[in-house]
Amino acid sequence: MEFNLIEILLSPVTITIVKVLLVFGGLMIGILYLTLAERKFSAYIQGRIGPNRAGRYGLLQPVADGIKFLFKEDVIPTHVDVGLFVIAPILALTPALMLIAIVPFGNELILYGRRIPLQIADIDVGIIYLLAVASVGVYGAIIGGWASNNKYSLLGGIRASSQIISYEVSFILAVIGIVMTYETLRLSEIVQLQDSFLNWGIFRQPLGFPIFLIATFAETARMPFDLPEADAELVAGYHTEYGSIKFGSFQLAEFAHLITSSAVMATLYFGGWQIPGVAVNESPSLALSLAGVGSFLVKTSIIIFFFILVRWTVPRLRFDQLMQFGWKVLLPIALLNIFLTGLWITLLRSRGLASAPAR
Repeated sequence: MEFNLIEILLSPVTITIVKVLLVFGGLMIGILYLTLAERKFSAYIQGRIGPNRAGRYGLLQPVADGIKFLFKEDVIPTHVDVGLFVIAPILALTPALMLIAIVPFGNELILYGRRIPLQIADIDVGIIYLLAVASVGVYGAIIGGWASNNKYSLLGGIRASSQIISYEVSFILAVIGIVMTYETLRLSEIVQLQDSFLNWGIFRQPLGFPIFLIATFAETARMPFDLPEADAELVAGYHTEYGSIKFGSFQLAEFAHLITSSAVMATLYFGGWQIPGVAVNESPSLALSLAGVGSFLVKTSIIIFFFILVRWTVPRLRFDQLMQFGWKVLLPIALLNIFLTGLWITLLRSRGLASAPAR
């Protein structure tokens, strides 16, 4: 009976269900308390206290905000396209939640002689899945802006579509540089190939990393690229007409995109679960696996707080500046990075050297 119970608990279906519950539960809790962290951090920068009423030190503020969004009256204006108006927040939130499925948050865990990858889905075309899903999130903003039948919302949706088109190209080219360097589309293999500090993506792609970073700011519509919302000009952009749980869904989508984008950046450029000086790849024990998860979470958290710091210290660009920078500056640099990466790989192969670390 004990053997059968272990077989059931360690079956692929059970393990997948447990990983899904842990990852998505952790993501939702992270989103809730990221809202509090950003409010506290911005208050510290501006010499304020921040939320401090709900719970000790304001720790229950995200819970109070969530309850408020759930129980506020859900008003649907009479002039909107109801079907599209309702579905837009869902389209904004779903891709951000889907993206976390391919992110490896730790090395394999060995239980009862079985190797359990700490990743929901380790697919062969992980990079393609990343690019496909990341580009879908903008449809929520576009449809929400159109369906609201409001000039400010429409302008916000148009800005969102223009921004995503402008920076998606550079984003893809930066990721192609990573694929050329490590010669694989699997995110878990990319992390394994970053087994030493100098093999991290930020050192193997020193020009591609800032391109990816800037494009990620535009993809997530964070300051200084939050032109689709631009409260000083467009009230609140594409979610001007939204309230209650629908507005809350847009906010959840923004912070979910922030977390997943930071996790992807940690995976591609900062070694993922790798720990400098520690052979995490070799015979992973429980302690090493947990240490790898901790390393991944620390790297992701540092990137998240960098995003928050930039939001509250850098002013918003004008829309024409945004577009000119994307097409006239960032795109040529991204193309140059692809050329230099290909040239470097060709030179290495001509000398009989591997273009990527030994697998």
